[in-house]
Amino acid sequence: MRRILTIVLFAAIALSTFGEDVVFRAQAPAQVIVGRPFQMSYTVNQRAKDLRAPEFDGFDYIAGPYTSQSSSTSFVNGKRTSSFQLTYTYTLMAQKAGTFSIPPAVITVGNAQYTSNGVKITVLPEDQPQQSSQQSAGSNQQAAVSKQQAPQTTGSGREEGNIFVRTLVSRTKVYEQEAISLSYRLYVAGAEFKQFTNNMTFPDFTSFLQQKLNTQDAQWELENYNGRNYQAVTFYSILLYPQKSGDIQIDPAMFEAVLLVPNQARSRSIFDDFFNSYTSATRTLRAPGVTIHVQPLPTGKPASFAGGVGKFTMDSKISATDLKANEAVTLTITVRGAGNMKLLKNPAVDWPEGFEQYDPKVTNNVKTSTGGMSGTRTIEYLAIPRAAGEYTIPAVEFSYFDTEKGTYQTLRSPEYTLHIARGAGEQDGGGTVVNNYVTKEDIKELGSDIRYISAADFKPSERSVAKKVDFGSWQMWLLYVCPLLVALLLFVLFRKRIRENADLTRVRYRQANSVARKRLKKAKSLMSQTEHKEQFFEEIERAAMQYLSDRLTIPTADLNKETITSTLRAKGISETLIEQTNNVLQDAAFARYAPSMGVKPEELYKLTEQMINELEECKL
Repeated sequence: MRRILTIVLFAAIALSTFGEDVVFRAQAPAQVIVGRPFQMSYTVNQRAKDLRAPEFDGFDYIAGPYTSQSSSTSFVNGKRTSSFQLTYTYTLMAQKAGTFSIPPAVITVGNAQYTSNGVKITVLPEDQPQQSSQQSAGSNQQAAVSKQQAPQTTGSGREEGNIFVRTLVSRTKVYEQEAISLSYRLYVAGAEFKQFTNNMTFPDFTSFLQQKLNTQDAQWELENYNGRNYQAVTFYSILLYPQKSGDIQIDPAMFEAVLLVPNQARSRSIFDDFFNSYTSATRTLRAPGVTIHVQPLPTGKPASFAGGVGKFTMDSKISATDLKANEAVTLTITVRGAGNMKLLKNPAVDWPEGFEQYDPKVTNNVKTSTGGMSGTRTIEYLAIPRAAGEYTIPAVEFSYFDTEKGTYQTLRSPEYTLHIARGAGEQDGGGTVVNNYVTKEDIKELGSDIRYISAADFKPSERSVAKKVDFGSWQMWLLYVCPLLVALLLFVLFRKRIRENADLTRVRYRQANSVARKRLKKAKSLMSQTEHKEQFFEEIERAAMQYLSDRLTIPTADLNKETITSTLRAKGISETLIEQTNNVLQDAAFARYAPSMGVKPEELYKLTEQMINELEECKL
């Protein structure tokens, strides 16, 4: 009975395993060293036979294949799951340095044949004999210089025994706002790295906007550097966007590392040979600084330049071209590409006269990598036509600086023609009619509600008898003239107010201060909430930008340092206040997109409020 149960159990496992999809996979190290044996394995999740391995060109066959298999069965909540794995292992050794591709292998499962994946292996040269300290320093310096002249990756480092850190930058000569990738890479040989301590000193990265990259999943790999093989890993990466031209010096960084170094003392017993013994050692590592040469953007920026530096494309679409008055229409602009995506300004849309406009909705879908930022920026512009007719939305222009061509490029959307039909409540003249009258059905009988006053016994006194006013006297003329004067005065006042309310720019100008105060009040409520820190900086930036847009009557899309400075100077504002205004906008943008710049929310709130108060006193 036991034999029967065992046979049935294994048969069930085999059948359930056989029902799974066949997975046949080849695995090998990504980097190996000449003359050092390594293992390559083929695994399959079914019982198989007749493995046909490829020719291992460029590698010496040492041993194999060694076959091993494993299976497991588990029951969870009454559900049985099982797995099976068959492994073939080869021991190989590289003959020479280079990059080699091992073709796929073939194996038979049941009556079918399956093919594995191919494998690419990078073979590093053997370690070169160690040079003297002076020669090693010279070769390191020469390697750093040659690396800095490379078009893709530059770097420098100073070897300190068996461990050192190199500073790697993607390029050292860039334009303003062009992304630079900076990384710190750790090299270890003859020891085992344990961890970094908290004693780290990074550069301030002044004059750069920053975007830190995720390096938590970075893997150790073999790398041959200056003739010696190391275990290397990139443990810190950051994107930098230079904000000014000229030579910018990035200071050195300092790190403290804990190593496990094998004991070199002579073993005293067999157990010392069997169990490796290590000693902890602490090393202070210095990653060299680097100089970035930043070129200014060329003169002659197009009027539609949106601050973009990189490579972009633009698409547009409109929700409808045939609609009625008072129905909303949405124009969607999508900017795609790679560059300083988060710093782009929204393109300006020249809506026809009579369209009521609203703040655009912006959606960013951006990914960051060592190559920079890439993705899409979608801007939805909403407007409502208030009168019937045929209108044309001019082409929307978006200009950017192309770093590859070294010139400004302008993208244009197509023109859109809108056919607006008359909507409900609109008269032929295009104005809006408000019906305010009473129908006959609204009149009610009031006879039962009227109480008459009996005048039978009423005898007016002498004081209650009104004096007779002669026709043509000054009192009579006063009774006629006063209502006319009041009516004329009310007509003038209300006509002026109607005209002012019809001018949306004037309305926004008058309400700029109150709107800014509301935004500051909202920002103050977010200031103490750590999880809403980004929303606080966004609200501060919107408050300052909207206030300046309304007060200076400049569209938000056209607001930049140049337009703000020139407009305030034309209005006689002092240079100190102009500089303070630009600093507030710059700090708000820095804090929003680069929180590590260290802008304090309380100080930024106080400076923004002070800027608005002083501009109000100047009576723009």
